[in-house]
Amino acid sequence: MACTPKREEGLPRAIARVEEAARSGARVICLPELFRYPYFCQREDAAWFDLAEPVPGPTTEAIAKVARQKHVVVIAPIFERRAPGLYHNSAVVVDATGEMAGLYRKMHIPDDPGYYEKFYFTPGDLGFRAMQTRVGRIGALICWDQWYPEAARLTALQGASVLFYPTAIGWHPDEKTAQGAVQLDAWRTVQRGHAIANGTYVAVVNRVGYERPPETGQGQGQGIDFWGSSFLCDPQGVVLAEARPDKEEILLAEVDLERIEEVRRNWPFLRDRRIDAYDGIAQRFLEKEPWRDQ
Repeated sequence: MACTPKREEGLPRAIARVEEAARSGARVICLPELFRYPYFCQREDAAWFDLAEPVPGPTTEAIAKVARQKHVVVIAPIFERRAPGLYHNSAVVVDATGEMAGLYRKMHIPDDPGYYEKFYFTPGDLGFRAMQTRVGRIGALICWDQWYPEAARLTALQGASVLFYPTAIGWHPDEKTAQGAVQLDAWRTVQRGHAIANGTYVAVVNRVGYERPPETGQGQGQGIDFWGSSFLCDPQGVVLAEARPDKEEILLAEVDLERIEEVRRNWPFLRDRRIDAYDGIAQRFLEKEPWRDQ
C-alpha cells in the first residue's frame, strides 16, 4: 500500500457492484464498513484524516446517482468529516429516489491491537435510528455495535424490519486457532440473537480477504484476515443465505415482511417486555455502595 492515502480506492468498484446487484434483482444494497479504503485503523496515522469527507460529499453524490438510476436503496458506510478535527465512522442510507433517507454515526468505538478506531472516530451522537425508505423502515448499525443488544433493541423499537451491520472483523494471523473458531461462532450467534429477540431480519455485511497494515503510523499491526461470511437471517435466527469466507461476492436473499408479523404473534417478546423494570439498563454497572451493609 502506498504511504499516501488515495481517496479513490474503492468507489468505482463499489458502484460497479451496486449496479451488478441491482441487475440481479436487489432492492436494498449494503456495502461493507469503510468500503472505499483499506482498513486503515490497523495503525494510528494522522495522514488518513485526509480521506474523510462531509455529508453530503463525493461518496454520497456518487451513490445517490446510481441509486436513482437503478431504483435501489443503498447503505454506504463512509469516513465522515463533520468539522475540522471531528470525524465519524458513519453510514448514509440513500433512498431509491437518490435522496438521503438518513445518517447513522457509529456509537460503539473499539480500541484493540489492529483496531485503533478511537484514534480516528468520535462516538456517534445521533442515537440509534430506523429510517424510512422505499422498501420500508430499516436500521443501519456498524461493526462493533453488533455486540450490543441495546443498539439492536432501540433500532427495532423504531420499526426497523431489517437491521443492517456493515462490518470489518477478522483474525490476526496468530488467531486462526480453535479459539478463533469460537470467536467467529460468537459473532454469528450474537447477531442471530438480535434477530430472535427483536423479531427482525438481520443482514451482516463483512469485509473479506487479508489486508496488511499501513506502512506508516504507530501501533501493532500484523494484518487482518477478514472473515467474510456475510449473512442474512430471519426473525427466528435462521440463516437464509451466507457468503463465502474467502472470496468477495454479492449475496442475495429475500426478506418477507409478513414473516415478522407471523413470528411476533407466536413469540411476542415485544409485548411481554417489562418496561417498568428496566431502569438499571442505563447505568454503567449495578453495584452496592461499598460503605453500606445490605
